[in-house]
Amino acid sequence: MNMNTTERHKQSVRIPAKTGYAVKVNKGSLIRVTDLEGQQVVDFVAYDAQNANNRLDPGVTMDVLRSYRIKPGQSVYSNQYQPLLKIVRDTVGVHDFFNSACRPEMYEVLYGKKDHASCYHNLNQALEPFGILPPDQHYPFNLFMKSVVDDLGKIDVVAPDSRAGDYVEMEALTDLVIGLSACPCEESSCNGYHCTAIQLDVEPIAD
Repeated sequence: MNMNTTERHKQSVRIPAKTGYAVKVNKGSLIRVTDLEGQQVVDFVAYDAQNANNRLDPGVTMDVLRSYRIKPGQSVYSNQYQPLLKIVRDTVGVHDFFNSACRPEMYEVLYGKKDHASCYHNLNQALEPFGILPPDQHYPFNLFMKSVVDDLGKIDVVAPDSRAGDYVEMEALTDLVIGLSACPCEESSCNGYHCTAIQLDVEPIAD
């Protein structure tokens, strides 16, 4: 499949564990991200195809929703407070807006490991063919990631609730370039200590 074009038929791609992928999708397309084996986090980013400065923003989304949980019928917003994607179906209902993309520096600080694979580099490599330059950091919509906040404000990342075959389906509300990374962290319960593949299905709007 050519990553630089949007076919007029359903696209399906299996994204191997610890790798990234990006594709352009048209307004009205349905985007389904499936956790093939369960407990696998997906760092998901989106850029306005006409203006890369208008990009998915978790903080703005929480500001609009007044919540760190999102439900079907609600939208994910950009840094310019524009709705980019609407949640259509969600078989899990627990995702994360708090955490930025993992990066090599994180693995070195937290786990003493250098040059570790990361969502930051996965996303940069996947988005490069679309002319999207690496940002200082990626702030994704972390699909299936489970962050628990206690009464004192402490945030713990625990194993995802997602099981094999669980998915999130979103409608693109404008033309977008989307990027996904099957998170490569096996050092914590983030991915249940085991990284696995994910699947992306894109169904363009009918003519």
